[in-house]
Amino acid sequence: MSAPRKRWWRFATSATAASVAVLVLGALAPAGAAPATVDGMPVDDYVARYDHPMGSQIARVEGDHSTAETQAAGDTAAAATVEGIDVSGHQGNVDWANYWGQGKRFAYVKATEGTYYTNPYFAQQYNGSYNIGMIRGAYHFATPDTASGAAQANYFVDHGGGWSADGKTLPGALDMEYNPYGPTCYGLSKSGMTAWIKDFSDTYHARTGRYPVIYTSTSWWNQCVDGAFAATNPLWIARYASTVGTLPYNWGFHTFWQYSSSPIDQNTFNGAYDRLQVLATSKG
Repeated sequence: MSAPRKRWWRFATSATAASVAVLVLGALAPAGAAPATVDGMPVDDYVARYDHPMGSQIARVEGDHSTAETQAAGDTAAAATVEGIDVSGHQGNVDWANYWGQGKRFAYVKATEGTYYTNPYFAQQYNGSYNIGMIRGAYHFATPDTASGAAQANYFVDHGGGWSADGKTLPGALDMEYNPYGPTCYGLSKSGMTAWIKDFSDTYHARTGRYPVIYTSTSWWNQCVDGAFAATNPLWIARYASTVGTLPYNWGFHTFWQYSSSPIDQNTFNGAYDRLQVLATSKG
């Protein structure tokens, strides 16, 4: 179990500095290396204690009902899909050539959490996926009870979550899932959570010209949110099973599907590769 929230804040400074140095978005940059320590704590201990990967809380609450067959096949019902993965500090230095050889063509990399954590492996993961030829993006793990949506969107953009129209950078993703530390909906009402997400989304759009992709599960969303975002925000649905299932309110289709958390978070893009390129290029 992670440490109490009040202890998070003092570890942010060094991790932030490590990430700022590599954030020339859209540029080919050296893969970089993680610092050995963060404020005196071994970097992997820091990650283990404070980094919540995308889907970690969904798997904890809802379980992973994927099978070896669905993990290998992905969205076989769709006419055209593109395979990808998402990673966080828990994967450390990623062997991108290995995943490229497996047919993965896009990657989302965790950049930030709240306004207190940056992924110390971000440089290697974000630039490494780009350099191998993948279309890449960054994601933010939201903690709506620690800071406003605007504050977290600004923190995300300032520490890796920006966007550039280079055809290889996806819009940032907002990870909305179960609270690792307390009440499922972070102590917010449905209308309060809707307002928080809108604050993040509108701030991100103002900073980048893009609306963020929203990552969530239908179960969490239906419990915690009462607003409609389908007109502006692409949906990344998490469901570890053989089908996407029912989507959250007002979304008629999904853009990404995280269909398994084993042996690594596996995803499909709902469309052909040229449509993925459009998502990485077109403002909206």
